[in-house]
Amino acid sequence: MDLNALVDFHLVATHGGFGRASRASRRSKATLSRRVADLEEQLGVRLIERGGKGLELTQAGELLLGRTEGPMHEVVEALAAAREGSGRISGRLRIAAPILFSQLAMGRLAAGFQALHPEVTLEVVAEDRLVDLVEERFDVAIRPNPRPDTALVGRCFARDRLVVVAAPSVPMPPPGEAPQPVPVPAIVHTFREGDTWALDDGRLTLAPRPVLQLSSLLMVRDAALAGAGVARVPQSIAWRQIASGELVRWGGLAGHEVALWVLHTSRRLASPKVKAFVDFMAAQYEDGVLTLPG
Repeated sequence: MDLNALVDFHLVATHGGFGRASRASRRSKATLSRRVADLEEQLGVRLIERGGKGLELTQAGELLLGRTEGPMHEVVEALAAAREGSGRISGRLRIAAPILFSQLAMGRLAAGFQALHPEVTLEVVAEDRLVDLVEERFDVAIRPNPRPDTALVGRCFARDRLVVVAAPSVPMPPPGEAPQPVPVPAIVHTFREGDTWALDDGRLTLAPRPVLQLSSLLMVRDAALAGAGVARVPQSIAWRQIASGELVRWGGLAGHEVALWVLHTSRRLASPKVKAFVDFMAAQYEDGVLTLPG
């Protein structure tokens, strides 16, 4: 079997068509079509049908894609590593990272990594959605509290937690006096009716009454700095204001710890550039605590 034909079949199948695969790989549609046709000829089955709504995989095509997707990705990575040279840290590194982390940290981190490894070209895409590393051709993803996924491996490089903060002008209710949640004016990022904020020392539970709902956690923090109410924010973006006294930390939230992971796809064949980036990220937060500038 022609391995290149199988690679091209995967390219067309994961991109959902010859045109998209051509644009992603910068190879002609005619070449991709010929390679897939050659593979179909070798196997003696039809793998792809062009339906009214575009390209569709046949049952045989779906079976071939499902059975070979993981192994093929590792083979492609191995071939890329071989081309780059054993242990050589070079090539293009495509990274998906959460928007807030990207805005506050990834510019500095990307510059630091590139200074250490000048033969690597980084592309960082700020995305809060869960990207598909294989289909969208990302090498690495940074994710908070990732779900268990047998296809992804990596390392936890830092931890964060949610804290309740307010400006000094906002009075904190005396702890332990009220058996019921205490209503407070709140600046919220997301809100569900009936939400309560239980502080981790167990002495006080708050019933947030939204006065502002903002789509950015930085806006939530800044509105708290302006005295608009109480806010629930990651400690990583408020530690500097807490240290300066601009914000008062009322307490942490029980059960709201966040682990930030750097993830990739291959268990055994991670390329030198991916391994180097994982090690680099772990070295940036040696105490394991996430702190962000600004």
